[in-house]
Amino acid sequence: MSYKRVLLKISGEALMGEKSYGISPDMITYLSGEIRSVFEKDVQLALVIGAGNIFRGVAGASKGMDRATADNMGMLGTVINSLAVQDALERANIPTRVLSAITMQSVCEPYIRRRAERHLEKGRVVIFAAGTGNPYFTTDTAGVLRALEIEADVIMKATKVDGIYDKDPEKFEEAIKYQHLTYDEVLQKNLKVMDASAISLARDEKLPVLVFNLKDKGNIGRAVNGEKVGSLVTFE
Repeated sequence: MSYKRVLLKISGEALMGEKSYGISPDMITYLSGEIRSVFEKDVQLALVIGAGNIFRGVAGASKGMDRATADNMGMLGTVINSLAVQDALERANIPTRVLSAITMQSVCEPYIRRRAERHLEKGRVVIFAAGTGNPYFTTDTAGVLRALEIEADVIMKATKVDGIYDKDPEKFEEAIKYQHLTYDEVLQKNLKVMDASAISLARDEKLPVLVFNLKDKGNIGRAVNGEKVGSLVTFE
């Protein structure tokens, strides 16, 4: 099975590369090369990028900051990341549009579902910025929501590990990798692949969720081709 319209969720931490903070130019150049391999196959591709490399709302709230204010700061961080990735993609001759859930027309376009679909149909990569535009919702939930709105075939989450494990594989050598799970299993086992609201929304609409390692060169292309990469979450 191959996919024709894909929503790719990328964590903000992935943009750090080997740095401890911010955006690594080498990493976004690498990412643009990986996306180009998919773009050349005429796959319609949309992105949602987190902001953990800049500011995480939950972390700010845990230190006493007002949660809504902290989440708004995080959403603005996703716009910074989206513009950085857009610049890298366009330097690689990939037409790209950033659509933000928080209106800032001098920087990017406002999010309008039909406009996003039109950009995809014209062969442009679309980056959805500013999450859902509302506090208390993660970029994982925003990714699932946008994937459903544009009728994507799958949401792919590119992370720093090669799939879903029963525990953190970077801390526990005995961690077991799951090749395939159902939404209910993810929720019942409390696996931290996505937050519960994102998995629940995907389950309600039977949207497949694929999790794989972004840093394995060629993984995005293999995933889009339907090859066995990472871990897949489906209804059954």
